[in-house]
Amino acid sequence: MVTEITKGIKVSVETEYQPAYSSPSQYHYVFTYKVTIENQSENTIQLLRRHWHIHDAGFLSREVEGEGVVGQQPILEPSQYHQYVSGCNLKSGIGKMLGTYLMERIVDGHRFEVTIPEFNMVAPFKLN
Repeated sequence: MVTEITKGIKVSVETEYQPAYSSPSQYHYVFTYKVTIENQSENTIQLLRRHWHIHDAGFLSREVEGEGVVGQQPILEPSQYHQYVSGCNLKSGIGKMLGTYLMERIVDGHRFEVTIPEFNMVAPFKLN
């Protein structure tokens, strides 16, 4: 698990290779990642947008940007957390992701970015 705290917002990510959905002979490797966003600040916040950088070893990098996370724009009061699971396909079986969330403080509408820590995705048999 990797974790980073930005302006009182803690983001933790755990990854898992999904062999049942992958087909290495077809250059198709599937990973899931579970993200926990914890509001350790004194303000109620809302997650508005996400911006991901996806790096696939030996292949072109790509970016994904859009509203919310898995169709939601959660509002978190102090000490609350939101968890979700999403996925990523790679061609090489080795890659990494990192990015940012755009948050808004409910009390005054102030917007700020929160860092999503860089995490690796590696098919276990690629380590040998």
